[in-house]
Amino acid sequence: MNLQPSSQVDARADLAPNRTAMAKFQTQLALDRTTLAWISTTLTMTTFGFGMIAFFRSLREKSMTPESARLHEGAIRFGTALVVLGIVALVFAGMSHWFSLRKLRCGNDVVLSQWPLSVTVAMLLAILGLAGLWYAFPR
Repeated sequence: MNLQPSSQVDARADLAPNRTAMAKFQTQLALDRTTLAWISTTLTMTTFGFGMIAFFRSLREKSMTPESARLHEGAIRFGTALVVLGIVALVFAGMSHWFSLRKLRCGNDVVLSQWPLSVTVAMLLAILGLAGLWYAFPR
């Protein structure tokens, strides 16, 4: 049972398209912020990977013992893996952003994925860290 005068109900019905457009605009801005956060995160991972590569490559040239060479090679591989992971995550973040915006523009629902990119990258970093620990200790 509607207790409001009919003029107020009609005014609300007229405002509904404006609210829908504003909701889509806010959703697009949220998608943009998420993508910018992914760009920042992947850039940090990639930069840290390049820094590790350069640092341990210079250390490897200074000390040539077999043990230090093995540790430096492992650190260089870890840095390379960080660079690759950063680039791959950036590509997937861009693709996810593009697909979500396309769905939003077509009027389709933007659904949450069952396996989000953040969980995927976290699991890959955990695996990478465990592999780094495995190679860091002598057998």
